[in-house]
Amino acid sequence: MTQQQLTEDQPMVELTLEECWDLLAEAEVGRLAYRLVDEIHLVPLNYAVEGRSILFRTAAGNKLLAAELESEVAFEIDWFGEDTAWSVLVRGHLRHLDEVEEDRLSVLEFHPWVPTLKYDHVELTPTAVTGRRFLLRRS
Repeated sequence: MTQQQLTEDQPMVELTLEECWDLLAEAEVGRLAYRLVDEIHLVPLNYAVEGRSILFRTAAGNKLLAAELESEVAFEIDWFGEDTAWSVLVRGHLRHLDEVEEDRLSVLEFHPWVPTLKYDHVELTPTAVTGRRFLLRRS
């Protein structure tokens, strides 16, 4: 991962697309934001990366409805440490995968963290992926 140097004069740097995807592939949990009618939803979910897509399982409910409607969404992961932090934002749309495509998650050895039945598979297809790294001043 090529990383620009953070300094006092440059406390924030843009991440490259490759850096963003590397971080997305390493993380396991993010937050999905979507709109249904006149409500905005923000939910945590665990996910897997396949190529340039984000995949997750869900049960019947709002996330599945958003996928059926191919809703536009935002998805974020972030991390912070003692002196630095980073954030990656993915914008795109959801799609409910059909039975033929469901194998994509199985091959990734991906399992939902919450032990509830989640039979539906969803793909987030990005239209934009951006990220930033920050130098923190915590005192």
